[in-house]
Amino acid sequence: MTTTKTTGAQAVMKSLVAEQVDTIFGYPGGAIMPIYDALYDYEDAVKHILVRHEQGATHAAQGYARTSGKTGVVFATSGPGATNLITGLADAMIDSTPLVCITGQVDSKLLGTDAFQETDVVGISMPITKWNTQVTKAEDIPAAIAKAFYIAKSGRPGPVIIDITKDAQFDDMEFQYEKCTTIRSYRPKPKLNSALVEKAANLINGAKKPYLLIGQGIMLSNAEQELLNFVEKSGIPVASTLLGLGAFPNHHPLYAGYLGMHGDYAANIKTNKCDVLIAIGMRFDDRVTGDVSRYAKQAKVIHIDIDAAELNKIVQTEVGIHADAKEALNVLTELIHPKEHTSWLQEFIDLKKVEVETLQKNSNESFTDEIKMDEVIKMLSEITKGEAVVVTDVGQHQMLTARYYEYNKTKSNITSGGLGTMGFALPAAIGAKFGAPEKTVVAIIGDGGFQMTLQELGTILQSEVDIKIIILNNRFLGMVRQWQQMFFEKRYSFTNMVSPNFIALAQAYSISAKKVEAREELKENLLKMLHHNGPYLLEVMVAKEENVFPMICTGASVSEVRLN
Repeated sequence: MTTTKTTGAQAVMKSLVAEQVDTIFGYPGGAIMPIYDALYDYEDAVKHILVRHEQGATHAAQGYARTSGKTGVVFATSGPGATNLITGLADAMIDSTPLVCITGQVDSKLLGTDAFQETDVVGISMPITKWNTQVTKAEDIPAAIAKAFYIAKSGRPGPVIIDITKDAQFDDMEFQYEKCTTIRSYRPKPKLNSALVEKAANLINGAKKPYLLIGQGIMLSNAEQELLNFVEKSGIPVASTLLGLGAFPNHHPLYAGYLGMHGDYAANIKTNKCDVLIAIGMRFDDRVTGDVSRYAKQAKVIHIDIDAAELNKIVQTEVGIHADAKEALNVLTELIHPKEHTSWLQEFIDLKKVEVETLQKNSNESFTDEIKMDEVIKMLSEITKGEAVVVTDVGQHQMLTARYYEYNKTKSNITSGGLGTMGFALPAAIGAKFGAPEKTVVAIIGDGGFQMTLQELGTILQSEVDIKIIILNNRFLGMVRQWQQMFFEKRYSFTNMVSPNFIALAQAYSISAKKVEAREELKENLLKMLHHNGPYLLEVMVAKEENVFPMICTGASVSEVRLN
């Protein structure tokens, strides 16, 4: 293998190019300045997106990773630059998103002295990264980067941090790069246990009311086609977690709905009516299970997951299969019998009718002239035919989008699931567009979440990224207000939200914008936004006290779904 003399900073860039990195999200500073100097020579090969806050860099890298299927890359400096990454790292960790974050650090001789902008980012980030390391010698940089990319993307994906001291960036070294393909004691892809798959197939073949729950693991293993093959052969109704939306087309007749606290009525209730429950690439999050002591007790549970730690962690299984979803589905589909579960599927359809009729009745009684959030989502879904990349923030609009946007394309639902990070959507949408430049990217954000990262409008201005932004403005922190209404006797403690002039704000960043207050203006302005060449912000004034139903209250069973 040939070697060339280079600096540590140049080795960083050479290593990233070897890993076929085409986009970096970052913010320069003193301790990472040598790497940014090396980046200057790679402007034609690598796109750098200058964010306005390091948290924005991590969320943008998440959006990029989720739409492109690649690993997101972030640069940040030491001290506050590194600590500003923490929320995004935690978000990426719990939502299984591959990131490689490279932070600058003070000189190695200053470590531990409380030098200017020194923080122990390795220690701080340890619980919320899949792996992290500090590099103090230039010659160790290529191997650290190779290992980082392998760990971030393999098995259950996640974020990693490489903290590189400034002297290591300046020092000379003999550069050579070898991609990492194995690490001793780390087995990211388990060997499929054929006996367990056969046992699962026997349970499925004997089931009268089987039910399939899918999560993001389907997309992470690129198993969308294998899933479709399995479902169509088995005839089993399939429901999705929040992060699993898009893995299975919502318009398919066997799609049973969205699971969770604000999920579909039938999708939740039938969890406690099935006889065999098959879970693939999902982790039985508390938002899905409700009261675990009353969750699917009547069913024999089959759980397939790439992360062995998730098996029997929350829900006890009849068959727990530690496997890659794509590989397991291929084998399982061969072993199951072709079936139709017509009467079982009809039970879902009947409950769906109850949900639609009840919610419509409640809506008609509560609101007349005001635009409702679900109206906006349904109209957007209809216009885009469920084919846009939709990036949501956190709150009522997030749940309503999950319920009413018809996701028909994979990797089209980008949201913060496990951590629930307000402020996620705007920077994530920027990254999502760079990850899928050919797609229409629409960010749907509440007036509260938008103001947490609105500085990233500057990134849109400078990078000229074509994303569409819908602010659903209800003048409240809507989800918290709903809980205050239902459980705290309408004591609206600090949830009333006074906002700036969002239209003027967007225009200050040279972004075209429009405010909609009347229902009859909605469709024409959604079309105008979608057809506009360049970024566009549409503020829609919606009902102040609209609640999201169905709802499973904290501590309730999935059978105790409230429709009002």
